[in-house]
Amino acid sequence: MTISEMLLPEFDQEMANTRKILDCVPEEKLAWKPHAKSMSLGRLASHVAELAHWAVAVIGADKLEITPDMKPFNVASKAELIGAVDKNIAEARAAIAGASDEHLGKTWSFIYAGHTVFTMPRTVVLRNMVMSHLIHHRGQLSVYLRLIDVPIPGMYGPSADNK
Repeated sequence: MTISEMLLPEFDQEMANTRKILDCVPEEKLAWKPHAKSMSLGRLASHVAELAHWAVAVIGADKLEITPDMKPFNVASKAELIGAVDKNIAEARAAIAGASDEHLGKTWSFIYAGHTVFTMPRTVVLRNMVMSHLIHHRGQLSVYLRLIDVPIPGMYGPSADNK
């Protein structure tokens, strides 16, 4: 079994869960923040929607360079949010499925403001910076939704809202 064949079942499950929680985001609350220092609901949902696409960047290039002046992805509507996540999931899945074990074993670097944050094998980056990072922010998103009384769907079984 190849590395991509091992990654894809987990990817598929986590992306289905991601799509499920993003379906719950109310468009009229995109500007809502739980705290002045927090991201808005729309920005957090946008980040969750964009994270799958990082797999494309990890597989398609040897590094990702982000500069402080880059503008973050921030949706203006629910339709834009759902369109983005669906497109990103499809492109990421295709990239993972098409990657050889040799390619996934090569190193990849994340660079911010000219400084290398980390360099790791692509397989590790996919698992940590794509999957785990996505799961972390999806959990954060579920707390935001709970705070505005949106029912939370179960991710790994029923939630308190669908028992």
